[in-house]
Amino acid sequence: MVDVARLAGVSQQTVSRVVRGSSNVSPDIRERVEHAIAQLRYRRNPAAAALASNRTMTIGVISFELSVLGPTVALYGISEEARRHGYATRLVTLASLERDVIRPAFESLTSDSVDGVIVLAPLFEAISVLNGLEFDIPVVTFQQGSPPSPNSVSVDEVRGARMAVRHLLDLGHETVWHVQGPSGWMATTARVRGWAEELQSAGRFAPAPLTTSDWSAAEGYRAGLELARETDLTAIFAANDPFALGVIKALDDSGLSVPDDVSVVGFDNVKESAFFRPALTTVTLDFEAIGHIAVTRILAMIKDEAEGDIPLIEPHLVIRDTTAPPRRR
Repeated sequence: MVDVARLAGVSQQTVSRVVRGSSNVSPDIRERVEHAIAQLRYRRNPAAAALASNRTMTIGVISFELSVLGPTVALYGISEEARRHGYATRLVTLASLERDVIRPAFESLTSDSVDGVIVLAPLFEAISVLNGLEFDIPVVTFQQGSPPSPNSVSVDEVRGARMAVRHLLDLGHETVWHVQGPSGWMATTARVRGWAEELQSAGRFAPAPLTTSDWSAAEGYRAGLELARETDLTAIFAANDPFALGVIKALDDSGLSVPDDVSVVGFDNVKESAFFRPALTTVTLDFEAIGHIAVTRILAMIKDEAEGDIPLIEPHLVIRDTTAPPRRR
């Protein structure tokens, strides 16, 4: 650290602040220090840093269903942002949503092992258990569709769903059918709410949404076969892109063309969605930003510098080839 300070022309304390990710450093000085760190290939000693600061230099992460896009990508953002600030991560995965499984997972992360906890389990049951526990370390949660708060990160999923439905209504569709996510997920509730609110505000009939048991393309295919039997079907909003993929295949197998006969909009904008045939119109969410923001807030809470609510992350509609004005069938 002495060599870095000498090369950058700053004090050792300034180098320490940059390494810790402190906001109390001007951009030009931060750039000089980071350049000096790169030149000298300086590597922070985590054990020494932990001893000096009386911290573990570790952030705990509790997650459920890493096969689902949101938590998986958010976890990557967490690990990258934590590493940038000299922190390691300790992952605890939930095998189920039973309370006798969730509680020990939370209780396994104590102030002796981590400096803070990020919860990537956006399910009502998990949050309910969490609210019944007491922690002596900062906790930040990922709660899809929730309002802004000081200790939860969220995407405005209600708005995203409304954007999807509004796009279809603006194309001239009379109503929009919905393939909803499995029960218990905050994302399911938020996306159903946005879909219903947009139809209601437009004075349109809202058909009963099709239920699913998981987030898979197979469930989308099953729902799509049901929808294909509806004679007045012209537009579908699927709660995620795998659903949309399954729906499109089901419609094709039923002799219906997308978007000529039925328009389809997905949600999440998975990397493969641009390569669906046809390319999928969908709503994009920056899940990686969730991880970055969660770590930034945890570090601010550790330093007693956290202020105000965490703003909602805004969704964006990506228009591709699966949507078009309706035609008479």
